[in-house]
Amino acid sequence: MKMKTCLIVFLSICTVVSTYAQKKRKKPNVIYVMTDQLRYDMLGYSGSTTAITPNLDRLASQGLNFTNCVSGTPVCTAHRASVITGKYASSTGVVVNELRINPNHETLPKVLMQNGYKTGFIGKWHLWANIEGGHDGSANNYVPPGPYRLGFDGEWKAYNFHHLNFNSEYWDAPEAKKYPTDYEPEAQFNFASDFINRHKSDKNPFALFLWIGLPHDPWRKNNVPEKYYNRFVNTQFHLPPNWRDQPDPYMDRNTDPQEWLNFWKPGLPEMMRVYYAMVNSVDELMGNLMKQLDEQGLTENTILIFSSDHGEMFGENGRVYKMIFYESSARIPFLIRWPGKIPAGLKSDALINTPDFMPTILGLTGLPVPSTVEGMDVSKTCLGKASDEPEFAFLQGMGHTYQWLDGFEWRAVRDKRFTFARYLKDGKELLFDNKLDPQQITNLINDIKYTAVAKKLREKMQRKMIELNDEFKPCTWYRDNWTDGNRNIIASAKGKF
Repeated sequence: MKMKTCLIVFLSICTVVSTYAQKKRKKPNVIYVMTDQLRYDMLGYSGSTTAITPNLDRLASQGLNFTNCVSGTPVCTAHRASVITGKYASSTGVVVNELRINPNHETLPKVLMQNGYKTGFIGKWHLWANIEGGHDGSANNYVPPGPYRLGFDGEWKAYNFHHLNFNSEYWDAPEAKKYPTDYEPEAQFNFASDFINRHKSDKNPFALFLWIGLPHDPWRKNNVPEKYYNRFVNTQFHLPPNWRDQPDPYMDRNTDPQEWLNFWKPGLPEMMRVYYAMVNSVDELMGNLMKQLDEQGLTENTILIFSSDHGEMFGENGRVYKMIFYESSARIPFLIRWPGKIPAGLKSDALINTPDFMPTILGLTGLPVPSTVEGMDVSKTCLGKASDEPEFAFLQGMGHTYQWLDGFEWRAVRDKRFTFARYLKDGKELLFDNKLDPQQITNLINDIKYTAVAKKLREKMQRKMIELNDEFKPCTWYRDNWTDGNRNIIASAKGKF
């Protein structure tokens, strides 16, 4: 009996030691969920009283909330290229949408793959199609295995661009496939669940990138499941207090005065209702993902990231959509959870920018950061430790959202209080005090009390442009010098690829 008891104790000790050694040996899994066009302030944890986001609120309470995170070029393709490479848009050459990224970069998934991670990508890629407005068919959506997947060597269920959330298609082979469920985001989260189930017991860690299309327009009732829409059917939505009856003349689309008053003005409240419904559906799907990690014992050793590629203006400052330096376009959510490593409920006002994502994720996983990366590793900040942080965020507006049209270029810098911006076409400058004027209504550039502030920010912007060799050119200049004429990128501010 005594010998049997000793044997049980011995085996128990061996199990504990083996489990401890396995945990110590295995690097953390990484799950990176990116939404599309999700504003930082339309979530419960960020202060919205309209949003229904209990799961994301819980995620924020369990990890780190970066409250000053911005999208360096707040448009889909440029942001994604920056995340993948750790570079600014001027260095990736991805200056507008519908461009094919050059594959000759050291990328985040490549570094992860080279260091033993099993990588997977599910969702919206938007770095492949090279046809303006061309969103259908295999040629625009199927990325063949190889260099243009930028390091993803495992699971691949992707499309390039579309935002019809029902009965849509994805590509893991040259022929399109229908999602097994009607609602695309639900199917994508189910694919993610299957990926986790297949790799949860692997000796090596996994890195899953789940980039979904919500809550991007079109904001129509038939583009979101009814149950989510019905939760907001009695909610009153109104135009923003900084609405203007004249569209911003610097906006790249939707500047027709009659359309602005007859379509956008009466239509925006209903569009917001659908938007909040889409956000609610994202929250529910995130809750399912978090529950799976809990039930399978993966939460503790998984870095879970939740973010967006840019925000949405919704009529503020005379604008809709994105591709502008205003807060509602450029500022995005960025949550990171890693229990036992990242303190629960931590908030940071560090000025995090898109190029900082890659080095920070690599820093958290203990992997080397390529010398080509232009962002800063703030992983120590994530762990609640004192460390260097970016002095300011530099933003680049390289032109029209997707067309080769001049006249919409801008550059901006944002610190913890102010946003300073300059348009290329006429040199107009803007300065906003985001603390006293969070809706950015009053341009302070000609206020003598802020002359020193503007001068300081202007100098910072100029230094950063020199550092990056950003020459601040018209949009068509990038077409003529950085592409092959067919929307394939062959060069950037750093030279030929």
